[in-house]
This record gives sequence, C-alpha cells and structure tokens, in this order.
Amino acid sequence: MALLDVGVMFVAVAAAGAVASRLGQSVIPAYILVGTLLGQYVLGRLSLPVAGTAYVPETEFISLGAELGIVFLLFFLGLEFNLERLLARRGPIGTAGTIDLANFGVGLVLGWLVFGAFLPAFLIAGIVYISSSAVITKSLIDLGWIANDEAEPLLGTLVYEDLFIAVYLAVASALVLGGGDVAAAAADVGIAVGFILVLLAAVRFGTPAFDRLVATDNMEFVALRAVAAVVFVAGAALALGVSEAVAAFFVGMAFSATGRVHDIETILEPVRDVFAAVFFFWIGLVTDPALFADVAALVALAVVVTTPTKAVTGYFAGRAFDLDARRSTRVGLGMTTRGEFSLIIATVAVSGAEAGSFDPALAATINAFAVAYVLVMAVLGTTLMSHSAPFESLATSWLDRDVSDGSGASG
Repeated sequence: MALLDVGVMFVAVAAAGAVASRLGQSVIPAYILVGTLLGQYVLGRLSLPVAGTAYVPETEFISLGAELGIVFLLFFLGLEFNLERLLARRGPIGTAGTIDLANFGVGLVLGWLVFGAFLPAFLIAGIVYISSSAVITKSLIDLGWIANDEAEPLLGTLVYEDLFIAVYLAVASALVLGGGDVAAAAADVGIAVGFILVLLAAVRFGTPAFDRLVATDNMEFVALRAVAAVVFVAGAALALGVSEAVAAFFVGMAFSATGRVHDIETILEPVRDVFAAVFFFWIGLVTDPALFADVAALVALAVVVTTPTKAVTGYFAGRAFDLDARRSTRVGLGMTTRGEFSLIIATVAVSGAEAGSFDPALAATINAFAVAYVLVMAVLGTTLMSHSAPFESLATSWLDRDVSDGSGASG
C-alpha cells in the first residue's frame, strides 16, 4: 500500500497546485492544506468504511522525501549566492539586512511573552523573522517587478536573512537537541559553527574542485554529481548534529562559483519542485488542525504585530538602496510574505521531540503555529504585493511629497 499512498499524495499535490495556480496564489498553502486534509488528523478521524486505509500515513518515503525537499530548497538558494557579487554589494545589503533584523527581536519578545522561556521564544523569533525567498521571487516574476528597482533591495534583504538563518538553524538545532540547556549544547554549537566554517572555506577556496566535479558534457553525470555532493554533505552534517539545510545551502554556494550553474538549475529544478511539494505536503500531514484553535490567538497576535513591522523595516531597506517612497513601499509589502523557511524552523522542534530532547506538546504547538502563520502570511503577503497601488499612493503622498509625477510610471 505504500506505493498507493505515494500515488495519492502526488495526485493530491498536482491537483492542489493546479487550483492554486488558477487562483493566482502561492502553491505552498495549497500543498499544506491538502496534506492536512488527507492526513490522520482529518481524513483519519472520519468514520469511513475502509478503516486503516482511509488516509495517507507518514510513510518512510514521504518523510525522507520531505527531508530531501529541505535539502534541495536550500541547495538552490545557495546557487543564487555568488560570494564575489555579495561582497561587491555588501554595503546596502548589510544596511538593509540589519534594519530587517529588528523583526527577529520583535519575535523574540513575542515568544517570551507567550511561552516565558528562551528556547520556544528563540524558535518563534526565527519563524516570524524569515521571509519566503521562494514566494517573493515567484511574485516578483509574476508581477513583472523582477527587472524593476525594487527587486534589488528585496533580493538583497533576502540574501542577508538567508545567511543569518543558516547560522541560526545550526545554533537552533544544537540547542533543541541539547534540551535547551545553553551550556550543555555549547559543544554542539561549536561543532555546528566549525562545520559552517569548513563549508565556508570550501566555498571560498574550493571552486576548482567543484568545477572539475561537473566538468563533463554528459548532463546525466552533471545531475548525478551535483545531487551526490549535496545529499552526501547534507547527510554528513546531519550525522554530526548540524542542520542538513545549512550544509545544502553552502554546497549550493560552492557550485554557484562554477560555470555550470545554469545547467544544474535547468536539470534539477523539476527535482527540487517535486521534493519541495513533498515537504509541504508532509508539513500538513503531521499537523493536527485541532491545535489551530489553541494557537489562534497567538497567530492573530503575530500577524497583527509582525505584518506592519516587516512592512516598515522593508520600507527603510528600500531607502537604504536609495529608492523613492513608492518603490520602497513595494519592498516593504513584499517582505511580509512568510513561507518555506518558517516551516523548516518548525521542523527543528518536531525533530527535537522525536529525539526526546524537546517537549512533544510544545513542539506540536510551535509546529501548528508555524503552519497557521505561514498559511495566513503567504496569502496576505502575495495579496499585498498584487494590490500595492493604494499603499504606494499613500506612502508617496505622506513620505515623498517631492517625488515628481514621472517617477510613478508603471512597471
């Protein structure tokens, strides 16, 4: 029955993706929702005549496929980060990213007020801080903003966030597996940071080796060698207690300096999208929607607090790139979108619960919060970007009175 379960999953995500695309929405909430509906907590609770086979269980393939989804998402993100280009624009990116980092502090305070403990607050801070690179990039393309001036501060701020979150994930994983005891987890944190430094050295000095690895005209071998490198290093990182997502990110950065980036992206993009869909489906599958009622107040509070803070810091990020009020407003609205990385952070808590080092009930609550929060913010963020005109006009009239009419041209 395992093959049938996997078949049902792929039919469901294919249909959900088609519906989301038709509605002009991100596919991420659609995949999560269909996973939730077909899981043990919804379909499994219904009194259907085919008991025991009425829902899609969390099979080993789905669980491993979800892990590969995380790996490929972060690998592709790393492919976008060329170290030399980052250093060339480090000034405005650093300014915009530091401004945006205020949202992590807001999340830390919010988490502490709700849970009264450092570790859950630390996880909540990461969940509400990180914007969705996948959803924002897709929205930029769909709206035709990708070639506009607002694209650079949006993508630049995402660069800063992703570099920050790479270190954050390593530290968070070590803390969760260490039971939240900072002193006890110090060695694990040291290993994680050491592993990151090794990977960073590979990015900086290992380009010739990665070039040779994919120096072949056989596209099959290019794909196999790239997959071999990222999955092996991610697996080794996980064995050492370091986040596989962090390892995959740095492997992607290493390949970004080679001359085969376009080939790797072209060949492996469908593979990434398939396993990313499995990851989001799995998130829904392991989420008990009955817990949504328990976290509804926290989700509402987080949405009310973090939407305007993201919009404001995003606005000033645009200003750091010398944009006018109109385009800076677009940056602010775009940054409100949350997605895949918030869910990846939630899986740290779930993994900790499975390892026996984190309270299962607290992990379930944090996971339910992350899922509900992402569902709201993915839809809200893309909607704000699609209907940005009133906000742009308001910002222009209030904050940029001297902007000439010509600067408000469409596009």
